[in-house]
Amino acid sequence: MGDLLGVAVLGAGHMGADHIRRLDRVVSGARVAAVADPEPERAKEAVAGIDGVTVHTDPVAALDAPGVGAVLIASPGPAHENALLAAFRRGLPVLCEKPMVPDPAGALRVAEAEARLGRRLAQIGFMRRYDAEYRRLKSLLDGGTLGRPLMLHCTHRNVSSPGHFTSAMLINSSVSHEIDAARWLLGQELTAVTVLRPAPSAGAPEGLADPQFVLFETERGALVDVEVFVNCGFGYQVRCEAVCEAGSARIGDGHSMVVTTRGGAGEEVAQDYLVRFADAYDREVREWVDATRRGEVTGPDVWDGYAASAVAEAGVRALETGGRVTVELAPRPALYAGAGR
Repeated sequence: MGDLLGVAVLGAGHMGADHIRRLDRVVSGARVAAVADPEPERAKEAVAGIDGVTVHTDPVAALDAPGVGAVLIASPGPAHENALLAAFRRGLPVLCEKPMVPDPAGALRVAEAEARLGRRLAQIGFMRRYDAEYRRLKSLLDGGTLGRPLMLHCTHRNVSSPGHFTSAMLINSSVSHEIDAARWLLGQELTAVTVLRPAPSAGAPEGLADPQFVLFETERGALVDVEVFVNCGFGYQVRCEAVCEAGSARIGDGHSMVVTTRGGAGEEVAQDYLVRFADAYDREVREWVDATRRGEVTGPDVWDGYAASAVAEAGVRALETGGRVTVELAPRPALYAGAGR
């Protein structure tokens, strides 16, 4: 096991447990060396059957565990800042799930801390950049055959939302993926946000503004709209259509199995993001492990994480005020020149 990259996984919930499984069974070149979770029984369950793993309730203890050479952060967003800074102090490469840090002030502190190191250590988990369909769309837009992008039409639907979900989380948790995807696909910063609220769905918990229609403006005049509906009841759906001067391209229509029986036919609809984006998560972690073993850091960077938090904060203000809110970004450190492009 000495040749394998030893990874400390922080968080053993839904996402963390899936990453533990992925590191153990799917991705070559790495092993789970330590796991930290405030509920030790949950952590033990996630690593059951995996040899050589130490279990901790303190994330810092997991970073200092024997054999740890990298960190995968899958704990709740508010815990990410301290974990990232602790990893930086130890010089440990990191893959951090989104949101990198929920509030932009904290996200900026992380960016400034990494910039002081003078080198990248962190990759942020915007896994749509690793989805095959999104990569094809990015390549098509970058190739210029469709002309200048004018609009992105996006759909983001979940079967149901967790009990703790708030109206603001539709933007700073769910739509944060579309924020990063739009910046990446278009190679532009998002400069303003407007949020429209139709009458809430009868399927939404009381007090939750669901669905929402979020409109972003970009620095070069494109528009991005997102329908986010986290209690649609029937499936997990993510779609994106780019409308350009000389054509359009749409992804996310799905190519799942169609089952035909007497009297009808039915198509499977994914019920979970871990199903819809399973290949993207596998590719993301595989590329992170491979790059880390080469001594490199690739993929979405800390500035991408900061920008997503800043745009999301403007979106939440737009939701609360009912008005158009401009996005305010701090000066970009030289370490992140070209980020989001």
